[in-house]
Amino acid sequence: MARGGDLEGGRGIKSGGGGGRGSPAGNGYSSTSAPYLIEETGTQWTSWLVPMFVVANIAVFLVAMYINDCPKQYHSRAEGSCVAGFLGRFSFEPIRDNPLFGPSSATLEKLGALQWGKIVEKHQGWRLVTCMWLHAGIIHLIANMLSLVVIGCGAVRVGIIYLVSGFGGSVLSSLFLRAGIAVGASGALFGLLGAMLSELITNWTIYTNKAAALVTLFVIIAINLAIGILPHVDNFAHIGGFLSGFLLGFVLLPRPQFAWLERRNLPAGAGFKSKYKPYQYVLWVVSLALLIAGFTVALVMLFRGVNGHESCHWCKYLSCIPTSKWKCDTF
Repeated sequence: MARGGDLEGGRGIKSGGGGGRGSPAGNGYSSTSAPYLIEETGTQWTSWLVPMFVVANIAVFLVAMYINDCPKQYHSRAEGSCVAGFLGRFSFEPIRDNPLFGPSSATLEKLGALQWGKIVEKHQGWRLVTCMWLHAGIIHLIANMLSLVVIGCGAVRVGIIYLVSGFGGSVLSSLFLRAGIAVGASGALFGLLGAMLSELITNWTIYTNKAAALVTLFVIIAINLAIGILPHVDNFAHIGGFLSGFLLGFVLLPRPQFAWLERRNLPAGAGFKSKYKPYQYVLWVVSLALLIAGFTVALVMLFRGVNGHESCHWCKYLSCIPTSKWKCDTF
């Protein structure tokens, strides 16, 4: 998720691995091309889903740029000029204000960026959803959409995981992000990575190269989460999205046993096994319970104004580790 303070005040936009909170792609965004994609057994693919999400994100970005109207904002200013001025009102904010080539923080805030004060004090909970459709700039947008095309498979269940994970990332981010704004879909993208891992676990017996699949996913996930500890990256959105997607994968992506799928070909009166294996049922129940409990507790804490950093003093290092090159308390 891209995190930003007052872009015109010199704080810049915090862009994390994608999703306005950072996306799984390099430079805060890490492109993933794991061969173990999420599939739905016995269900027709809905190839329109991922393209629809991509089109929706692009459309929202164009609306944001139209409303931003950089030339009008800078018309009376003596310093600074819009980037790509030939685009007219679609031109980008000056590089010093937004290095990702996009609108101002004021425009993003107006359109629904994640901001703790407005969510908690002004009861604008809808920002937990709208922020995932906004992007800090065209670089941020392209990185996230490429990651979505690579990771997403287009099934309806994957669409549900994408949306719920994005919401989960927003909730966790809001508990820790007290200043500035955050936008982007990386929480949703990390949710898809989490679902890929849980899909592998819950359908463990049908995979032949289990070790290779597990190592591949762990490496991809570790790299993307590690990127999140850099400044300008909101790793809390990554973590919240990943955990949401991981639990949802156990709920939505278990595959039926082969014997159950072939039950119509069995002789009349012949018994067949249950649809799922016992451990799949256990994972389903436990994951659903944890998901409901987690969202309930997190939302209650958020709207009561609880500061996540006060409850977990070391959690700040999950999103930024200070070095001699930068100080995390400035982000």
